[in-house]
Amino acid sequence: MGDTQAPEHDGASLAGQWWRSAAIYQIYPRSFADGNGDGVGDLAGVRAHLSYLSELGIDAVWFNPWYASPMADAGYDVADYRAIDPLFGTLGEAEAFIREAHEVGIRTIVDIVPNHCSDEHPWFKEALLAGPDAAVRDLFWFRSGRGEHGELPPNNWSSIFGGPAWTRTKNPDGTDGEWYLHLFAPGQPDLNWENPKVREEFEDVLRFWFDRGADGVRIDSAALCLKDPTLADFDPADPPSPHPFEDRDEVHDVYVSWRRIADSYPEPRALIGEVWLPEEPERFALYLRPNELHTAFNFDFLGCPWDAAAMRKVIDDGIALHAPVGAPPTWVLSNHDVIRTVTRYGREDTRFTLDYRQFDAPSDLALGTRRARAAVMLLLALPGSAYMYEGEELGLYEVMDIPAEMRQDPMFFQTNGVNLGRDGCRIPLPWSGEARPFGFSPDGAAGAPWLPQPADWADFTVERQQADPSSMLWLYRDALRARRSEPGLGDGSMTWLPTGPDVLAFARDGDFVCMVNLSGEPVDLPAGATVLLASGPLDGDRLGTDTAVWLRRSAGSR
Repeated sequence: MGDTQAPEHDGASLAGQWWRSAAIYQIYPRSFADGNGDGVGDLAGVRAHLSYLSELGIDAVWFNPWYASPMADAGYDVADYRAIDPLFGTLGEAEAFIREAHEVGIRTIVDIVPNHCSDEHPWFKEALLAGPDAAVRDLFWFRSGRGEHGELPPNNWSSIFGGPAWTRTKNPDGTDGEWYLHLFAPGQPDLNWENPKVREEFEDVLRFWFDRGADGVRIDSAALCLKDPTLADFDPADPPSPHPFEDRDEVHDVYVSWRRIADSYPEPRALIGEVWLPEEPERFALYLRPNELHTAFNFDFLGCPWDAAAMRKVIDDGIALHAPVGAPPTWVLSNHDVIRTVTRYGREDTRFTLDYRQFDAPSDLALGTRRARAAVMLLLALPGSAYMYEGEELGLYEVMDIPAEMRQDPMFFQTNGVNLGRDGCRIPLPWSGEARPFGFSPDGAAGAPWLPQPADWADFTVERQQADPSSMLWLYRDALRARRSEPGLGDGSMTWLPTGPDVLAFARDGDFVCMVNLSGEPVDLPAGATVLLASGPLDGDRLGTDTAVWLRRSAGSR
């Protein structure tokens, strides 16, 4: 059958472009490991487990925000982009981690949040004190309200987290003042990227982290920075083109500038975008032009149902989308914002959507685990780079029954509990032992983990899985080790092979084959092929349902 080709490149021109093939592990710092015993993960905990990351076989880690923050949205409300929050440690510890990780061959990606900062950021505090008409207010979106006394928001925009996108301030004299825009939580005022000072500040922040050894940046909400200066009303069900605050043409000027900075280093740094434009793939590709971002997350793959035809279309579309601009596809199954893979794949509706009602759907975790094992082998066999979220390698499931008083996500509070939010995929990892906190915090720690772990996570600890060759952890390690040793994996092309309608099979670099059975019945393996790795037990020369296998084809079977 036909080839699905990545663009042809001069090999020399790609030297050093590690991001094209990298297997990248996402660290949510507050939930990875607690080094000081306060119940919150930190850099000391990550550094203590660097050998775990090295043994896993990853090429890089991406840290969610570790900056100084009042934590209105788990660190995505940044008060100081050049300082580490004391909750996580110190700048010296961050620099030490970057250095130590490099020594074992692991690169570091930091999270940059350009759309908004914290209401505790010095700029915003100065803007509040200065009052209306002060020049510092032009760094944000302050506007007078509508209505007879300015009592109504400046427009009808809603927060992505729920509720209004505007909050009214108080003047220094205590009277009602202007309103400010926040597309997320009220503690996250949007920055005004029309102001040159904002652009200069973030260019300096990039250099700050690149100079300290960071190998790349993940750009949060990359398509949202620029706004319609008129702040006109719009109907979210029928948005105008261009959209008033999403994917405006002007945003590309920002990333052209950032690319010049990234490329100015002896080893170019990577720019990785969070760009979610599911209805406009052609617009998505514009962010990946040769003078803009290097890669962007493929959320269509993350949200795809467990269905062979749908998977194949998403894979074909993703590769075809990236080919004209010469960018590698970037495949993602999970992250800190979405329902964990085991839970999603165990449901009748296996898609991921932003519909909060998905939280209530029952899940067969055994089924979900079997599919998640197959899915990661598919993920790691596809052309391009792959991202894995912490805890997926342990087969963790989404925790639904967190008490309301322990929830942290502003989505939960801004919707009055209608949307359970993202806390369920952010539960602290289980490392060892039979009782909570399962080695997440040191023995005798004073604080309980910041979110409660289920009691049955004793069955999911790193310690227990290391002793079980059939565990999810062993599968991840084996797959990542094999991926590194296979010259045909990572960046490149793939060729679909003929199969039944509910089976995916493709070749990489001639003799490597990935085969995934999404049907309800076992299927025959190719004759003469050698099994390299399987996500579950094989039935002789047959591949079971919801199972993946990596094969080496014999020369005569090609």
